[in-house]
Amino acid sequence: MGSYVADIGTHKRALAGLPDEHAEVPVWNAENWYFEDFPVGDKIRSVRRTISEGEAMLFNSLVMDHHPYVSDETFATEESVFGKRLVAGAMVFSYGLGLVATNCLNSFSYGYDRLRFIKPVFIGDTIYTIRENLAKEPKDEKMGKVRVSYSVYKGEGELVLYCEHLMTALLRDAEKA
Repeated sequence: MGSYVADIGTHKRALAGLPDEHAEVPVWNAENWYFEDFPVGDKIRSVRRTISEGEAMLFNSLVMDHHPYVSDETFATEESVFGKRLVAGAMVFSYGLGLVATNCLNSFSYGYDRLRFIKPVFIGDTIYTIRENLAKEPKDEKMGKVRVSYSVYKGEGELVLYCEHLMTALLRDAEKA
């Protein structure tokens, strides 16, 4: 089974309040995938993204993370073990997932496992993510569970974060399940 990456943004779906002719226009980045459409072993890779100082400080302020390793330049350069400021791990996690996020209209987050911050990420680093469908199993008569991994890399392939996302996804034809 091939990758479904080419199917991103090609699905039509009616929404309340839209004229019928608008429902015929594919919705960008809103997939209509069902449990059956997540082949185990399928991988996608994101574009790269450089993390700037301004957005790192904005994130720190929004989540009230003012640890000196992420917000105090003097401390980070003179007293920390890394010699420069880190990007908050929660931000790397959020960006890493966001880089490969899709808006699948039939799947729902069930939780995260095995979250590890493997290497530090610094302001100015460029990251990208590889997402892989790891496993699938039935959940109930309407849904299945899908386990995917997110491996976030910086630079030329240094793994900085790993986690597994558990999702539920609707069965295409629950009557046949």
